[in-house]
Amino acid sequence: MEQVILALAWVAVGFGLFFTVVGAIGVLRMPDVYSRLHAAGMTDTMGAGFLLIGLSLNEGFTLISLRLILIWIFLLFTSPVGTHALARAALYGGVQPLQEESGEVDHRDSN
Repeated sequence: MEQVILALAWVAVGFGLFFTVVGAIGVLRMPDVYSRLHAAGMTDTMGAGFLLIGLSLNEGFTLISLRLILIWIFLLFTSPVGTHALARAALYGGVQPLQEESGEVDHRDSN
């Protein structure tokens, strides 16, 4: 049973590393600030979440694993709030989202 938990811990750490690397690439490659914020938010939530879960599985049921899970719960609440606050600050600061250059006409604002 101990080997199964250890294997699950390594799988969770692997997923966490994958999401962290993909999020970092997304932050570098995305075209505007709002897309970059989405990539950064997913990196915080998914990457750090899987890493912390994997580390707590590796540690076993101790006070350290409880602290790691509490850190993960804290990140689940604060990361989306921080990303939303940054997006609103960018919007109020005048940063416009990147519009796609297609031939379609947007009729939502033409009242």
